Amino acid sequence: MASPILDVLELTDDERSTLERWARRPKSAQALALRCRIVLECATPKSNSVVAQELGITRTTVAKWRARFLAQRLDGLHDEPRPGAPRTISDDHVEAVIVKTLEQTPRDATHWSTRSMAQATGMSQSAISRIWRAFGLKPHLTESFKLSPDPLFVDKVRDIVGLYINPPEGALVLCVDEKSQIQALDRTSPVLPLRPGLPERRTHDYLRHGTTNLYAALDVASGQVIADMTERHRAIEFRRFLNLINRSVPDDLDVHLVVDNSSTHKTPEIHRWLVRHPRFTLHFTPTYSSWLNLVERWFAELTNKWLRRGTHRSTKELESAIGHWIDRWNDEPKPFVWHKSADEILDTLAAYCERISGSGH
Repeated sequence: MASPILDVLELTDDERSTLERWARRPKSAQALALRCRIVLECATPKSNSVVAQELGITRTTVAKWRARFLAQRLDGLHDEPRPGAPRTISDDHVEAVIVKTLEQTPRDATHWSTRSMAQATGMSQSAISRIWRAFGLKPHLTESFKLSPDPLFVDKVRDIVGLYINPPEGALVLCVDEKSQIQALDRTSPVLPLRPGLPERRTHDYLRHGTTNLYAALDVASGQVIADMTERHRAIEFRRFLNLINRSVPDDLDVHLVVDNSSTHKTPEIHRWLVRHPRFTLHFTPTYSSWLNLVERWFAELTNKWLRRGTHRSTKELESAIGHWIDRWNDEPKPFVWHKSADEILDTLAAYCERISGSGH
């Protein structure tokens, strides 16, 4: 037996427009969007069964929201208040906790804990925790930042990001830096290996066996790395590394080096070397902006994957291990792709500066 076709549910133009907007708005709750689609389908000459089949829901659900809409119109599509105990924490209490968290500190600490805030406000720790979670407040966490005072910050950002995103033709872009004072460390007892149910374990103390310095030049395009290790970290070692780069790069290519503001990069000796090698151009990152140098990302890979948990009984052993890792890297290099434009970076920093300038600190 065919399902009866009910009378068409009449919608005003405003109601139809609102229902269509709620149904397709990305931020609408999925339940509300479905109810809007049910009512819109019911506004055509279809039975509840047909609407249910088209939307993949039950006939009872269609009948419920058709009836709710007919009785209360748009207001009937929202959830009704659920039964339960009345609120014991008022909006004023919530506001007081937020204001106290943001504008005051406890007498015996630098920041609030749920326990100290609960004692100060007469509320429970769980209530304080719920309020902080709801408003994204985390007094126990702190982050550090450093803004560059470089007067040429904008120009340098545009220069370096331009090299990454749109490198010049007939040229090689290399990110160059030194990872200085890499320590050859050995644990005072043998490392206990990973076992089921137990992580790798090592002693907290260690023995020092000297240090080495790593110079690296990362090819932005290919991910290949030119590297050298030295006992000291001076302008003369940097000049020797420049000579290594010069020998490693084909003579027909110009070379653009992204470097930081270390004093070893700006000595008269380096200036004279650059005059003798006009195909080399140095691009300095802004002060306190090493994040602009992609070789720092490569140093992080080296540290996390090879050095942090390694053990070495001499600088010779350390240098051999680093050399081995670099050879493996160059066998299958992985370039780091820069995505953000200079304008996006500057807009983000401008918004951050505006936010912290009004923090009251």
